[in-house]
Amino acid sequence: MARIDPTTERTLPDLPWHTDEQVQSLLARSGEAFLKWRHTPMVERARMMHRAAQVLRDRVADLALMMTHEMGKPIAAAEAEIEKCADCCEYFAFHSARYLAEIEIASDATRSYVRFDPIGGVLAIMPWNFPYWQVFRFAAPALMAGNVGVLKHAPNVPGCAMAIEDIFLAAGFPPGVFTTLLIDTPAVGAVISHPAIAAVTLTGSERAGAAVAAQAGAALKKTVLELGGSDPFIVLPDADVETTARAAASARTINSGQSCIAAKRFIVVGDSCAFKKHFAQALAHLKIGNPHDRDTKIGPLARLDLLENLQRQVQESINAGARVVTGGHRLPCKGYFYAPTLLAGVRPGMAVFDEETFGPVAALIEAKDVDDAIRLANLSPYGLGASVWTKDAATAERMAARLDSGCVFINGAVKSDPRLPFGGVKRSGYGRELSSFGIHEFVNVKTIWATDG
Repeated sequence: MARIDPTTERTLPDLPWHTDEQVQSLLARSGEAFLKWRHTPMVERARMMHRAAQVLRDRVADLALMMTHEMGKPIAAAEAEIEKCADCCEYFAFHSARYLAEIEIASDATRSYVRFDPIGGVLAIMPWNFPYWQVFRFAAPALMAGNVGVLKHAPNVPGCAMAIEDIFLAAGFPPGVFTTLLIDTPAVGAVISHPAIAAVTLTGSERAGAAVAAQAGAALKKTVLELGGSDPFIVLPDADVETTARAAASARTINSGQSCIAAKRFIVVGDSCAFKKHFAQALAHLKIGNPHDRDTKIGPLARLDLLENLQRQVQESINAGARVVTGGHRLPCKGYFYAPTLLAGVRPGMAVFDEETFGPVAALIEAKDVDDAIRLANLSPYGLGASVWTKDAATAERMAARLDSGCVFINGAVKSDPRLPFGGVKRSGYGRELSSFGIHEFVNVKTIWATDG
C-alpha cells in the first residue's frame, strides 16, 4: 500500500494489504464479536466510548502527525480534528441511551411500543480528507447502538486507519467490535456480501457511491451515502462585506479546500466588486506552505492527481471566460501546492460551477436578485450544504426553505456537528449521520404489540 507525503513528494514506508484469508478471518471475528457486543449493557458501552475520547486526547500529537504526513493536513487543523473526534465520542456516550430508549405508542394493544435493536456489522468506506473525523462520526453512534464497525479506508491513509482500530482496543472495546481492513477497491464487493455485514455507509465520490449502492442493493443491504458537494455561499446586499469576505475565505479553504462541505460557489446579489476585492485580499493573507508549521492555514493537496484535476478545472473555466482575480496556478516548489484562487465572471457551464472543486479555488458569481441567487444555487447536481449571509434573518430563513440542500447555515459556515443531522440530497447522497437521526440509520426499528392473554 504505497503512500506519498504530499508535502515532500517522498514515498512513505509501505503497509501490506490484508490477504483474502486474513479478510475472511477478520470478518468472522467481527461477526462473533457482534453476538456478544449487542448484549453489552449501555453503561458499559458508554464507559468504553468515554475512554476512547481520552485515548484520542492522550495520543493527539502522534495521531495528528500521521495525518499530516499521509494527506498533508496543517498540523493545527489535524490536532483540532482529533479533538472533534473525542467530543463526538463523549457526545454519543452521554446521549445514546436517550436516543435509543423505547417509545410508547398508543394503539389497540394493551401496550405497544418501538424499540431500537442493533443490526450487525456496518461497513464504513471512508475518504482521506478527514481521516479520523469521517470514521468517528460513523463509529461512535454505530457502536453505541450495539453494532460492530468494519472500516475500509482510503488507500493513502492506512496509518490513520490502523491507528483508529488501536484506539478502540486501547479504550477496552473487545477485539472485533471495530476492525480495519486494508483492502483495495476490487475487494469491497465480497466484503459487502459477507454475512457479517448488515449495512454500508460511504463518504466519497458520486462514482464510488453509485458502485457501492449497486453492490449493497444486490445483497439487499442498507446504505447511507455522503457524496460530493458544490455548496453555494450566498451574499445579500445588506451583508457586512469585509466580515463576510473573511468568512468566505475561511469557508473555502478549510482543509486546504478539500472538503465536501466547503463553500465553493460564491453567489453575490448585485454588484460583486467590493466583495471581490475583500475576498481576494482575505485569500492572499492566508499562509500557504509547510503543514508542520503551526501558522500554516493551507497545506498541499493530498495527491498529484487531485492537483492536476484542479488545474484542469481552472484552465477550462478560464478558457470559457472566467477571469483570474488572484492565484490560478500551482506553486513553483516541492509538494502538491496550489495557490489560493478566486475566479470571477463564473457562469453555469463552466467547470468550476458545474463540477465539485477539491482545492482552494473559489468561483464568484453575480445574481440579479434573491430569486436569481436561489436559482443559481439550486442549479447544481449537488445538494449537501448552503449558507446565506445577511442581516435580515427572516429573509434568510425564507430562502433556506427554498434551497435544495441537506443543511442551510445563516451567517455561519457549513459544518458537521454531533448534535445535528448531517447529509445531503440530489447527487450529494442520502441518509443522515450524527444526532438521533444518524444513530437510527443502523438499527432495527422494531414494533412490539402486546395485549393481555
